[in-house]
Amino acid sequence: MAEFEHRSVLPAEVLEYLAPRPGGIYVDGTLGGGGHGRLILEASAPDGVLIGFDRDPAARAAAGAYLAPFGERVRLVGRNFAEMAEALAEMGVTAIDGFLLDLGVSSHQLDTASRGFSFQADAPLDMRMDTEAEVTAADLVNELTEDELARIIWKYGEERWAKRIASFIVKARQAGAIERTSQLVDIIKGAIPKARWEERIHPATRTFQALRIAVNDELGSLERGLAAGIELLAPGGRGVVISFHSLEDRIVKNTFRQLAQGCTCPKDFPRCVCGGKPRLRILTGRPVMAGSSEVEENPRARSAKLRAVAKL
Repeated sequence: MAEFEHRSVLPAEVLEYLAPRPGGIYVDGTLGGGGHGRLILEASAPDGVLIGFDRDPAARAAAGAYLAPFGERVRLVGRNFAEMAEALAEMGVTAIDGFLLDLGVSSHQLDTASRGFSFQADAPLDMRMDTEAEVTAADLVNELTEDELARIIWKYGEERWAKRIASFIVKARQAGAIERTSQLVDIIKGAIPKARWEERIHPATRTFQALRIAVNDELGSLERGLAAGIELLAPGGRGVVISFHSLEDRIVKNTFRQLAQGCTCPKDFPRCVCGGKPRLRILTGRPVMAGSSEVEENPRARSAKLRAVAKL
């Protein structure tokens, strides 16, 4: 197994907006290698507690070793952060002082070729964050109908060539199962006319993103986890979310905006009849982005967007 390495993005900004304090209970819903978690534990010393979620066994093992010096202040949970409410209830935790969601695929997952997340290396077409989950990217590619594939590639990858790529995939699999990342990359390259390849991104980028999101139900997990985290926040508690593409950021922005607004009555109503009250205060009018120095050191921080709220 490759050594686990994941460079946490926007570390100073996470601490600024999460504002950990001694005695607080904080949830890191996407623990990874424990980089953000360690910062939270240091800032909440001597008795702050970190509950870290990660469905990737390799991440949990690495984080457990990295955070071992903090002893019983760390609790690791091998579940999807979408199950936050159930997991914390089982632990007897009824309220938290903050949560962090650092979304998307980790550097380690991308760089470990055997996981099948990257189109840069030949590997089994896997893409599961939870290696014990049943459905892989190969299952989707080989079993879904052409229309279903096109829908996923368009919806989750915003790929303009979705229908053509789906058609090429279905035609290719008639000659044999598509089981390797390199096979899929070649199919995608054949489907998109070379004159239309974009200069800044690989032609397979959007399709691989779409399949990864579908395999791991990333957007559904985000919606459920975000709702659970907000519900669990104590008054004054804070939620911080880092997203890496427009689909994630849209969900975060709209959820925060709706709960900060409260009232859901149509704008032409003379007065509020729904009785909705604001539940959140938005701390970031615009998403916080990485500075040029961080991007230079960690190029994957380029697309990171941080949004934060406080519970009223």
